[in-house]
Amino acid sequence: MNILLLGSGGREHAIAWKIAQSKKLSNLYIAPGNAGTAKCGKNIDLSISDFEQIKDFVLENKITMLIVGPEVPLVEGIHDYFLQDNSLKRVSVIGPQKEAAKLEGSKNFAKEFMKKFNIPTASYKTFDKNSLNQGLKFLESINPPYVLKADGLAAGKGVIICNKIEEAKFELTQMLKDSKFGKASEKVVIEEFLDGIELSVFVLTDGKSYKILPSAKDYKRIGEGDTGLNTGGMGSISPVPFAEEDFMRKIEERIIKPTIDGLNSENISYKGFIFFGLINVKNEPFVIEYNVRMGDPEAESVIPRIKSDIVDLFEGVANSNISEKTIEIDPRFAAAVMLVSEGYPGSYQKGKVISGLEKKIDCLVFHAGTIFDQSDDQTKTNGGRIIAITSFADSMPKALENSYKNAEIIDFEGKYYRKDLGFDLF
Repeated sequence: MNILLLGSGGREHAIAWKIAQSKKLSNLYIAPGNAGTAKCGKNIDLSISDFEQIKDFVLENKITMLIVGPEVPLVEGIHDYFLQDNSLKRVSVIGPQKEAAKLEGSKNFAKEFMKKFNIPTASYKTFDKNSLNQGLKFLESINPPYVLKADGLAAGKGVIICNKIEEAKFELTQMLKDSKFGKASEKVVIEEFLDGIELSVFVLTDGKSYKILPSAKDYKRIGEGDTGLNTGGMGSISPVPFAEEDFMRKIEERIIKPTIDGLNSENISYKGFIFFGLINVKNEPFVIEYNVRMGDPEAESVIPRIKSDIVDLFEGVANSNISEKTIEIDPRFAAAVMLVSEGYPGSYQKGKVISGLEKKIDCLVFHAGTIFDQSDDQTKTNGGRIIAITSFADSMPKALENSYKNAEIIDFEGKYYRKDLGFDLF
C-alpha cells in the first residue's frame, strides 16, 4: 500500500514512525515532513492546502491512502475534494469531511452540538461585532475568570482567560471590533470557567464504531507551574493516572457515545480521529473542546503505546469495519518532553545545529521543527517546538526521569524545556 501523510510536526513524525512498522506498507510519503520523518519514508515538498498539487502527486504515485495530520486541510475540505473527484474516489482519506471538521473549525458549532445532544460542557453565549454591547453586558453578569474563545481556527492562540472584568471587556472588543485573530474572531464564545485538571482522550472512528486510544495530559504553558504564554504544547504524559476505569466509563457513556450518535443523527459522516479535550471537575468529565485530528504533543506519548498495526486500524476506518479490529495498548507510562527554541512562543531564531541525537539513551526522538541541511549534513532547528523526547517506564516519574536525562544530551543553542511535567498528577 502506498500512503501519503500530510503534515510536518511531531504528531506526523510519531504517526509516520508507526506507519513505517506496518507489514501492509509499500511506500510512505510525508508532505512536507521534517528531518525525522525523512527516516520513516520520503519527504515531499507539497503544500498541505494546495489540493490540486496533492491530487497530481496522489495519481502519479498510485497513493491508496491519504492520512491528514493537521486540522487546516480538514477544515478546508480536503476529504470532500477527494470524494467529489472521480479519479480520487478510490483513495481512502483518514480525516473527517468539512461539515464534521466544524467540530474544531467553529467553537460555536461545537457548543451548539454539545448542547443539542446533552454532552457535558461549560455554559456559554456567542457574540459577533453587531452584538458586542450585549457581550460586554454578559461579562458583567458572570463571575471571573472570564473565558473568551475565537470561533474559528487561530493556531492554538484563540483562547483568552481574564481574571479582571476590564481586561475581559478590552479583549472582547479587540477580538470582535479590531479583528485580533482575523476571521477566526468574527464570532466569540464567552464561556463559564471550569476549575479542574485537563486531560485528552482520543478515539479512532469509522463513523459508527470506534476504538478508544490511550488518554494523555499535555502541558500548554511555556513556564513551569503552568505560567506564561500558551504554546503548541511543552510535553505530554500517557496514561493519565486519575483516568481509571470508572472515570473512563463516564467519558464513554456521557461524551464519546453521544458524540458518535449525534453525528449519525445529523447525517454527518466522520472517518478519523476525534480528540476530546476534557476537564475533570470533582471527578466528573466535561468537554472543553473537540479537535478533529490527533493531538500534538499528545501523539508523541499516545501513538508509541499502540502495539497494533496502525495501518490495519486505518483500513478499518476506511472500510467501515473498525469494530472487527483489535487494538493492543502498552501498559507502561510514556512521557514526552518537548525541546523548544529560545524566545518561543514569541520570536525565535532558526538554523541552530542540533547535536547529541546519536547519543540518546533508551528513548524515542520525534522531530517537530527540524530540517536536514544537505549543504553541511547537519540537522538544524526550523521552528519553535523542535524535538519531543519520549521514554517508557513502569511509573510516570521514571519515564519522565529518562526523558529529562536525554533532554540534557540532545542540544542546540537556546534550548529550553519545562522540568516540571506531571507536577499536577503526582
